[in-house]
Amino acid sequence: MNVSGAPASRKAKVRGFRAEGKVVATHRIGSLLVAAVIAIFGILGFVGGIPFFSTSGQQVVDLSSNGLLSVVSLVTAAVLVFAAIRGGRFASTVMIVIGVLFLIAALVGLAVLRTDLNVLAFRLPNVFFSIGAGLVLLLLGSYGRITGALPEDNPYRPMRRVPETPVEESALDDTERRAARQLAAAERAVAEGVASPEQRAGVARARSFRTQPDRLRAWLRRSSTA
Repeated sequence: MNVSGAPASRKAKVRGFRAEGKVVATHRIGSLLVAAVIAIFGILGFVGGIPFFSTSGQQVVDLSSNGLLSVVSLVTAAVLVFAAIRGGRFASTVMIVIGVLFLIAALVGLAVLRTDLNVLAFRLPNVFFSIGAGLVLLLLGSYGRITGALPEDNPYRPMRRVPETPVEESALDDTERRAARQLAAAERAVAEGVASPEQRAGVARARSFRTQPDRLRAWLRRSSTA
């Protein structure tokens, strides 16, 4: 019974945010850090009163900028902050997409240096910065989705697990059927990022075994010792 008056779904979301796994936390923190750097660059460009469409630009923290690049920087930072708030697959996808756009901007900026087409006032340091920021976003955004040795609390792990032949529920006794349902619910909670520490520990223990009967026994042993 919910005696605190708060909706159960809201409690689950708060608990999931506080106890989220390393993969989701990496996406959130990485997105916020990159957004902070880009936002500072954009704000300093506005404070300096740089012309909006100047192709020569003015120096801002060892980089070249104009008004248009300042706007682009602030919009990009806002998108990254929103992605960090959403978290999960959305944050990962946004970081990867923006990382690719940074790399494209570096290549295009390098091609139009010292020309009238250099609408973002790029100079060589801007090209290097775009390459670095793009690679950082790609690395952090891809973490947990395409890397090996995935942690147990990775929300992408259930989708990448090798399927196995399920055990017929009729072949299980009542205790094993209850354990199977509990384990399935715990695995869903881990995938959604709302699992309790006990559920994450039980799922991690069960996943150390290959067959379903062994996983159920591991879950039961965990339940009996909890």
